[in-house]
Amino acid sequence: MDNSAAREEYLRWAAQRDMDSALGAELASIAGDEAEIMERFYAPLEFGTAGLRGILGAGTNRMNVYVVRRAAAGLARYILTFPGGAARGVAIAYDSRYMSREFALETALTLAAHGVRAHLFDSIRPVPVLSFAVRELKAIAGVVVTASHNPPKYNGFKVYWEDGGQSEPEQAGAIYAQMLSLDYFSIPRMGEGEAREKGLLLSVPQSVDEEYYRLSLSLLKRPETVRAMGDKLKLVYTPLHGAGLIPVRELLGRMGMEHVYAVPEQEKPDGAFPT
Repeated sequence: MDNSAAREEYLRWAAQRDMDSALGAELASIAGDEAEIMERFYAPLEFGTAGLRGILGAGTNRMNVYVVRRAAAGLARYILTFPGGAARGVAIAYDSRYMSREFALETALTLAAHGVRAHLFDSIRPVPVLSFAVRELKAIAGVVVTASHNPPKYNGFKVYWEDGGQSEPEQAGAIYAQMLSLDYFSIPRMGEGEAREKGLLLSVPQSVDEEYYRLSLSLLKRPETVRAMGDKLKLVYTPLHGAGLIPVRELLGRMGMEHVYAVPEQEKPDGAFPT
């Protein structure tokens, strides 16, 4: 996209009457900055095997609610090509990053508007739990809102398939093709109350976590040794401000590890990742 096309798209975004107020203010702040406009609007974020990943902010080359809705709509339209896919639905998890909860909910409500059931975790979960939930719930796909190891200004939208693994190149290409036919500001979205009332938005039950713990513990080679040494060994763990604290401590505790210490400065989830 050349400068004129990028500026035209910028002006189209800036003219949206129902634009998110924070994003609208961000767009207004770059009104005279052609280089910034070009960088934000020269292309859409590309959807690959790891889904979307980009800097948070306003623009087609950024992570924001409009980009997320379009990705969710593209995924929904792809799922609708599979018989029974809509009823099986999509498991959705998110981490501690900025906007992760908001993007996860927007994903769920966009899927619901397309008639695709969404199974949404009520709080943060690490990626392995999402992969497990896809299989446990027999969902056709999964989404986790995360940007993995990237700096705090990033977030992402990763798609997983029914086997619990990331979408393959062919699937990612098909989802991206659906996305490219959609306008950012014409994506249907169902209200949360209506989605829950119609059974299109469901909370992932605690039983999924419990089964994850049970099966994880079943993989121990010498559980009796762990229990015998559990009151003697000391272990220090840090979740690095992420989503691992609860499941890791829960599993270690159930194993019999009695002295597990979390690094206080890095224990609580924090999208700024200050340490």
